[in-house]
This record gives sequence, C-alpha cells and structure tokens, in this order.
Amino acid sequence: KDMVSVKVVVMVIALLTICLTANTSAAYRLCCRRYMTGRLPGSAIMGYSVQTDTEMCPISAIIFHTKKGKACANPALKWVMDAVDRIRATKCKTTHFY
Repeated sequence: KDMVSVKVVVMVIALLTICLTANTSAAYRLCCRRYMTGRLPGSAIMGYSVQTDTEMCPISAIIFHTKKGKACANPALKWVMDAVDRIRATKCKTTHFY
C-alpha cells in the first residue's frame, strides 16, 4: 500500500513540474527581451499591450500589435507614448500583462 501512495505522489509531482515548466517557458517566449530599433508608422499599429519588468520578462515594454505581428518598444521614448496616447484616444486598447 505504501508503494502505491509513493508512486502516486511521485506522479503528481512530475505532472506539476511539467505543467509549471511549460507555462513558464511559454510566458518567457511571449516576453520582449529587447526593444525594436526605428519607429512604426501610426497606420501599422492596431493596438498595444503593456509588459512590466518581472522575473520572467526582463524589461518593461509597450508591445505594439501590427498586421505582421508584435513590435517591442521602449516606453521611455516619446514617440512610443505618443502612439499609445493616440490609440487610447481613438480605440479600445488590448491590455495584457506579462
């Protein structure tokens, strides 16, 4: 009986480890790890998300959503915050915190 309960405990721990590792690595892949260079034209930006600096995501960023994907921008740059302000004024924003 003791052997069965040990096997169950080991399996539960293994499953939890796999699930936590999968979620952690998926979140890490979604993180911006560096900023784009250059600027995006306002017409290319469809929305944005906010990424905060956490253990999983090493930088704070504005993630602009475009037809071609995502672009990670530095929130300290004036053009980035101007674009965010324009989006806020004209559209509903898409907000995700990573």
